[in-house]
Amino acid sequence: MSWQFWIDRGGTFTDVVARGPGGIEVVKKLLSVAPGRYDDAAHEAMRLILKEHGATFADIDEVKLGTTVATNALLERKGADVVLVVTEGFGDALEIGTQARPDIFALHIMKTDLLQKRVIEVRERVTAEGEVLTPLDEEHARTQLQQAYDDGLRAVAIACLHGWAYPAHEQALAEIAREIGFTQVSVSSEISGLIKFVPRADTTVADAYLSPVLRAYIDGFERGFGPPALSRQDDRRHAPLYAVQRRPRTRRQLSWP
Repeated sequence: MSWQFWIDRGGTFTDVVARGPGGIEVVKKLLSVAPGRYDDAAHEAMRLILKEHGATFADIDEVKLGTTVATNALLERKGADVVLVVTEGFGDALEIGTQARPDIFALHIMKTDLLQKRVIEVRERVTAEGEVLTPLDEEHARTQLQQAYDDGLRAVAIACLHGWAYPAHEQALAEIAREIGFTQVSVSSEISGLIKFVPRADTTVADAYLSPVLRAYIDGFERGFGPPALSRQDDRRHAPLYAVQRRPRTRRQLSWP
């Protein structure tokens, strides 16, 4: 009685393809947002398909979910409040950017809003060869990060000048941020190993900005199945969830009732 589901959760419609026992295939299409009718379109489509075929969530073998939740949050500027941590002297690097512009002779330049809400310049400097010119001032960094946390920010993006090759300072800053209590810590050497600082820092900020949104959606999707129940062997039945959002595929274990 095992079932497999492939789900495309878009901004307007959610499309679901299911394969059940004997190779039966079922397609369901629902509005992604329907207040008062259901909380989550993907979950509702799965429920309807299983009910129509006399099955339950316990019969699910695998779920693959693709979503534009993070893309929509980026377009609508509805991500998390992010504090960007960079090497001292590079606080405005992302605002300056690469100086690329669609119309080089335009007299009135419209700048794109920055994703980060605050920038912290930490006292540290490492050369491209790995020589430490300025040791990381951890006390100063902790004070600044604590202030950002106290002001309500919970997401931090960390990008040091040559962190892609020598990540020790980034890792130390990440540990400080986690100790303070930041729930989203994005580190450039882990997110994007690019040599160029601006695209690497940009990608890291985007990760810190959007990951909480995507994680909240996936967590809500999981909660829609209710609390996990114990099987006859007093163990939980797990079905893998593959969630994709313009980044490497991640696998999570879902506990079906």
